[in-house]
Amino acid sequence: MKLPKHGRYEYVPLDARPTYEWPEGKRLAVTICNNVEVFGFLSGMGSDGASGLGPQTTRNYAWRDYGNRVGQWYMFDLFDELGVPASHNLNSLALDECPQVGERIRARGDEVIGHGRTNAERQDGLWEIDEARLIADSTNGIAGHMGAPPKGWLGPYLTQSRVTLDLLQEAGYEYVLDWPADDQPFWMKTRKGRILSVPYSVELNDSPTLVFRQQSATDFERMIVDQFDELLHQSRKRPLVCTIVVHNFIIGQPFRLRALRRALQHVLSHRGDIWLTTPGRISDYCRSLPEGVVPGSASG
Repeated sequence: MKLPKHGRYEYVPLDARPTYEWPEGKRLAVTICNNVEVFGFLSGMGSDGASGLGPQTTRNYAWRDYGNRVGQWYMFDLFDELGVPASHNLNSLALDECPQVGERIRARGDEVIGHGRTNAERQDGLWEIDEARLIADSTNGIAGHMGAPPKGWLGPYLTQSRVTLDLLQEAGYEYVLDWPADDQPFWMKTRKGRILSVPYSVELNDSPTLVFRQQSATDFERMIVDQFDELLHQSRKRPLVCTIVVHNFIIGQPFRLRALRRALQHVLSHRGDIWLTTPGRISDYCRSLPEGVVPGSASG
């Protein structure tokens, strides 16, 4: 029996990989990935804070809209207070609806990552021509507001079709976050070249934790602390990435924000031991390394 294969990367066990350092000799990179999303009113897809998934209602539309109206601004203030960079996975239509969010991101100098047009739709069920149009619409929409196209991509609901990687590489994207297969970056094959996978967590992520598994904010706080502490310990042997994933309509609720504040204060108490960065900077650094160092590179 043979299992279906994707052909995008080969199995390379962690212990068989070359060792390298992040900038300044650090071994653990830490990124904060914040999702800024917009949804259709009483239509399309979207999560529900009370039941996980369910039909669209005014209540769950308004709950999600709280993120862009209120929660995001609490989060910006928190990031400013702590002096931390962030990356933002942006639905391009969110910038049409909430242009002030884009202005604050530009003022902070944060990184923007393509995240589709809206999280009311997915891309994995589209024909190739329609998926290419979705990617182009998102890219052009972000570029129009932010002054430059994004270099990285996270699909709505982390979904990809069989040709998404090809379409993204051909559209000029340098890295993706949709493949949570590793704690290190690795190269993936496309039909016209390659694209880098940068670690992104579906575990250390407030949406599955707080919405779908209905765990508490203090549970999520403990998860962040434990994930960070263990990865910092493991990074004595090898370079690793710790990605903290949040959504403004979930973690932006004040009682949850307080838990995130405590968790980030713990992380920052080790600031001298970590590279506090963004996925794009990780991608840039990996591209600067010799061939054969990052798994999947031409001579690796």
